[in-house]
Amino acid sequence: MEYGQPPYETIPNARSQKSQITGSSPGEKHKLAFTMRLLNNPFHPKNKEIVQQHYGIQLPHLHKRTGAPVGPQKVIGAAVGNLAAIPGCQPGLYPKPPPPFEENLNSGNAVLLPLAADPSSVQTPVPPRAAHLLRREDSGQTKMDESEKERKWQVVVNREDGMALGRSTEGQTSRTMRTPPPSAASTSTDNRVLTYGLARLTPLNPQNVPMPTAFSKYHFTIVKGQIDTSAPDYCRFKKQYCLGWGAIAEALDQLQRILSDYSVPLARVCGERLAACVQGGDLDRRGDRSRCGHVEKLLSVLENRDEVWDLMCQPGQRYKGNGGHQAAAVRIQTCWRRYSARAAYLLQLRPKWAAQTIAMSLLKRAKLMHLKKCLQASRLRHLENYHIRAEYLAANWKHITCAKRTIIHVPSLGYSQAQRLSLREFDLLQNIQMGRLCEIRDENVEVIYVSPVGLGEDVLQYYTHLLGLQAAIELGDASAPQTHCAKRFTILMPEGLEYFSNKNMCLASILKYSPRTLKRIKNLIQGKQAYMVAGVTHIDDLAVADELEVPLLGTEPAVVHLYGTKSGGRRIFSSAGVNTPPGKWDIYTLEQLYEGLAQLMTEHMEVQRWLFKIDSEMGGQGTAYCDVFHLRCHAWAQQQYKHHSPEQWRMLMMEVKELVMKKFLEEVPHLLAFYARPVHTFCYPTWACFLERFLREGGVIEAYPPSDNITCLTVDVLVEPGGDVCILSCGNQLHGPSKLEVVGSTMPQTSICPDVLHSICMRVGRACQQRSIMGHLSLDLVTFMEPGNLEQQVWAVDLDLGYSNQLAMTQVMLMMTGGTLDCRTSKLEVPVKDKKTSVCQSKVKSKAQTSMTSRFAVMATRLMHTNLSLVYYSTFFLMCKAQGIGYDVKARKGTVFVLHDSKDRKSLGMLTISEHLPGALLTFARNLSVIHQEISGPNSIQGTNNFKDLIKDIEDVLGMTGQNQTKFQEEEETGDQISSHTLHKPTSNK
Repeated sequence: MEYGQPPYETIPNARSQKSQITGSSPGEKHKLAFTMRLLNNPFHPKNKEIVQQHYGIQLPHLHKRTGAPVGPQKVIGAAVGNLAAIPGCQPGLYPKPPPPFEENLNSGNAVLLPLAADPSSVQTPVPPRAAHLLRREDSGQTKMDESEKERKWQVVVNREDGMALGRSTEGQTSRTMRTPPPSAASTSTDNRVLTYGLARLTPLNPQNVPMPTAFSKYHFTIVKGQIDTSAPDYCRFKKQYCLGWGAIAEALDQLQRILSDYSVPLARVCGERLAACVQGGDLDRRGDRSRCGHVEKLLSVLENRDEVWDLMCQPGQRYKGNGGHQAAAVRIQTCWRRYSARAAYLLQLRPKWAAQTIAMSLLKRAKLMHLKKCLQASRLRHLENYHIRAEYLAANWKHITCAKRTIIHVPSLGYSQAQRLSLREFDLLQNIQMGRLCEIRDENVEVIYVSPVGLGEDVLQYYTHLLGLQAAIELGDASAPQTHCAKRFTILMPEGLEYFSNKNMCLASILKYSPRTLKRIKNLIQGKQAYMVAGVTHIDDLAVADELEVPLLGTEPAVVHLYGTKSGGRRIFSSAGVNTPPGKWDIYTLEQLYEGLAQLMTEHMEVQRWLFKIDSEMGGQGTAYCDVFHLRCHAWAQQQYKHHSPEQWRMLMMEVKELVMKKFLEEVPHLLAFYARPVHTFCYPTWACFLERFLREGGVIEAYPPSDNITCLTVDVLVEPGGDVCILSCGNQLHGPSKLEVVGSTMPQTSICPDVLHSICMRVGRACQQRSIMGHLSLDLVTFMEPGNLEQQVWAVDLDLGYSNQLAMTQVMLMMTGGTLDCRTSKLEVPVKDKKTSVCQSKVKSKAQTSMTSRFAVMATRLMHTNLSLVYYSTFFLMCKAQGIGYDVKARKGTVFVLHDSKDRKSLGMLTISEHLPGALLTFARNLSVIHQEISGPNSIQGTNNFKDLIKDIEDVLGMTGQNQTKFQEEEETGDQISSHTLHKPTSNK
């Protein structure tokens, strides 16, 4: 179809219409204004009629053609110099388009035309139909590369009337359909295709706008923030986009200001990209919350954007451009005002913050004081209830011990927090006393045992079987049925063990925070006579006893902490009139330590070793020693001492002793610094570490016995609430790797005359009773032969307030033998049935059918071997049975084990009973050797254990026992007691 070029007929602009409205009557003004609104709204049904009436232009009616594809179609044609229609529109649709109003441009509703149209080249309208634009060669310009002429536009087609719409005036959005990509067959032809919209275009997405590869067709430059309006490239760009120039001009003004402010020498603008961004509304500042984002969008239309951006990012570049001095001054003033305002604000807030801090501190302090008062009131109430129930227990003790009763055993070690944290495997240390269960040998006793570790079915079944042997032991027949003892003992594991497993808390504290276990105990003791037995009493033991509403057989915690120390024990021994090692206590300073040691060395020249003990340490861990022969003046002092007898030396004039003491005092610091050694190096590697703890906790200086033959004993005493003192067990100590670490004992003791031992225990017991000490306590003694006159000396060296491990093993020994331990005679008497007596007749007890015999026992409270954890208990007992390790119920001798836990299984207790002490020692040593060989491999996997040291100690005892065996038998036949001979190797005192 051929197009002519009629004269260009324009539509009157807004100014001419406004002038007509101004000079007309009000009715005409209203009519003309209404007409203008309809004229500017191409979607109104009467828009076409008004255009035809006023301008003689007949707009086509677009209907949906049958069979024609819906959506934008590709139109291929030659590019001509003068088009018959406005570019981007169908021919005849808008032959005389009015220039868009400024408000429409700003609102995004202006008509967007892709190519510039010369108003003089627009022809008269033609009948409406689809136009095919033919390709042509531009005669006025040189031929460009075909790829530079490609333009793609996105159009929105209304499927109702075929018009391409953006956003309607009512705010509704039509469906958007994109031009399908060209097929592979038409690739060469479609590379030059231009897609034009039918009417108004939607804003373009910058991501969909193709960026020029080489250079823009409509590019121009901005030099020093100014545009040369007479430059050909700028004029060509302005002519091309004249219909949407309002928004473009506004964007250019903003871009010029930015480039001028930052003194950018040269910037190249891509015209197509600028037009696309304006059409898409990307440069609308109202959508940007930050100025930086708007600047980045403006700079995105530059071809040398990276160079411009790097220049603008240089420090101080803003102050080189337009108004730089003023901007710098404003910046300086802004920073200073901000700083001054911030400083004034902080200065104003400081009193407020101080007031808030003071208020919060006072509030926290008030809450803390309230909490402390509540705790003090609670503990005071527990203590008062403890004293009330102790009085009841003292008044009814004889009746309680003869009637049926329930004993609640809580083997808690109520040490201080520092002690508990320094001990390894603290929970296992509290469970060594599983032998307390054997107190059910009394038919009137029921035992509730609270375990500090989790016990499995294997351990529970073992103790059920062990305690069920009571009937077989009494009858002397292993085939006798087991008694139903499960009803008389209960093992409970507090639920608090799951939450405080790694806190090294004492068992009483864990039980305090275990409400379900406490409720279970209440149900078990409901309506029964019951009392509670603790270990080392803690403040939480009083809380548990008060919660259970039962009396506590133990000492008040404050009294335990006072007299349970090394210095407190020496106070009790001093008041009881018991011999103690020469020494001093309550030492807290270096001056006291140096002066006290120098004085003691001067007074007791016969002592060659001195011990230093920390008050709060247990088990011999906090002990160090020093030998006096390292003194440089030791030889001279011994010469002075030998000129006089010991009695004369003590009665000697002060001038001579002061001279010796002065010499000692000068050398004591050097002596201790270089020659003092801690016993347990894993706790205290050096003397400096030990000394720091010694001075902080306090301690004692104590003489080491001046003899080569030393025997240590442990005696368990019960200070009854009624006032009586009862000796429960006594035995000679067995030591492990350290000579101060007690591992076991031999029972009964054979080192001290029983009358002397009984006298010492009674005096100590009465002294404890005077200081409100009640319950179980253990007394450590040391005996030796004095070198000068060969008289036996007995020193009381330590006092522990609480249930001991030896007493727990004694309960196992008494149950397995069915005998009694008489500490007045130091004999373990066991009833043995007559062989001629049948099982049925043995139920009738008479003197004619039962004879008493003596037994000796060797017990170890804690045997430790890491390889034991590799063997399950069932396999371990099968191994022992194969090696002949077991217990003979009828003969009442053999070996019994005490299990401690189910998880680690590297610790256990062992008890051997025999007719003679050497036989019990030999059996014990053989068992250790066999177990070690069975669970150990080559030298590389021997494991950590205390078996070897204990075997060596037993061998030394056996050697000394063989030397004294003849005299022992003679004195036993005559009925005399051993008073001046020991059966143990030389060991150090505890």
